[in-house]
Amino acid sequence: MDNTAIKKDRNLEDWTEKAIREIKEQVGGDRVLCGLSGGVDSSVAAALVHKAAGGRLECIFVDHGLMRLNEAEQVLSSYAGLGLSVRHVNASALFLKGLAGVTDPEKKRKTIGELFIETFDEEAAKIGSVDWLLQGTIYPDVIESEGVKSHHNVGGLPERMKLKLLEPLRDLFKDEVREVGRILKVPDAIVNRHPFPGPGLAVRCLGEITKDRLDTLRAADAIFSEELVRAGLYEKIWQSFCVLLPVKTVGVADGKRTYSEVVALRAVESTDAMTADWARLPMELLDTVSKRICGETQGVSRVVLDVTSKPPATIEWE
Repeated sequence: MDNTAIKKDRNLEDWTEKAIREIKEQVGGDRVLCGLSGGVDSSVAAALVHKAAGGRLECIFVDHGLMRLNEAEQVLSSYAGLGLSVRHVNASALFLKGLAGVTDPEKKRKTIGELFIETFDEEAAKIGSVDWLLQGTIYPDVIESEGVKSHHNVGGLPERMKLKLLEPLRDLFKDEVREVGRILKVPDAIVNRHPFPGPGLAVRCLGEITKDRLDTLRAADAIFSEELVRAGLYEKIWQSFCVLLPVKTVGVADGKRTYSEVVALRAVESTDAMTADWARLPMELLDTVSKRICGETQGVSRVVLDVTSKPPATIEWE
């Protein structure tokens, strides 16, 4: 693939047709292996290669138990609709055990990466001989991996598995990937899904990772998303999510003192994730979200709003 073009005047319908032809030529009669995450990038990459290689594409979905509420079931249903051959591996217990006591952000990422490789490699061995590894690497992944943070899509896995690397989206930005997904008729539920980090909720659950804390975060995040959808804002915002902070604060419930956790709301406007500005959400929406999270999510007594742009902050907290 020609990765010299960076952005932005290309005709993506032409790009898609050309990419399919190039993948067919590049892969030939070889078999391709893909690790699906449920996100936009890996899903569009798989749909693209499926057009070129058909049944020679084998996909593995490693469910690390760090996804949003009911997300694993939703994405598996979408993959079935695309006609993809997907092996589902529920490894949530393994990842929880591996993350026990880990609080450093980079150690979290490395632990998850190592466990993913271990699980993926074990499942891939059941498939038999394959020649290529497909990854959903996009251009911001490549740039940020050079100095900001490690990326699960950049480096490591191909060398261990001794496969040739296929990265058809490597020169595209997120908005372009979404458009390619629409051209390929990838379901809106995936194409319009807000970006989600490879390590999942582990880097949004700051501090200790436990099932209870993940469940708390999932519940709060679902409320935030529901209210954004209800207000007609979800698809107008680049990315939104909740962060569970590693601090507790004093609160009041039923006339009694409480000491509970804090949730931060993060919503940003962007076109490519290279820079971002915090989204000016309606005060009425924020009031509803705060009241619902504190009232419906056990163990949360305070909600705060992140009003920092990128730079100086990154979009994710870890």
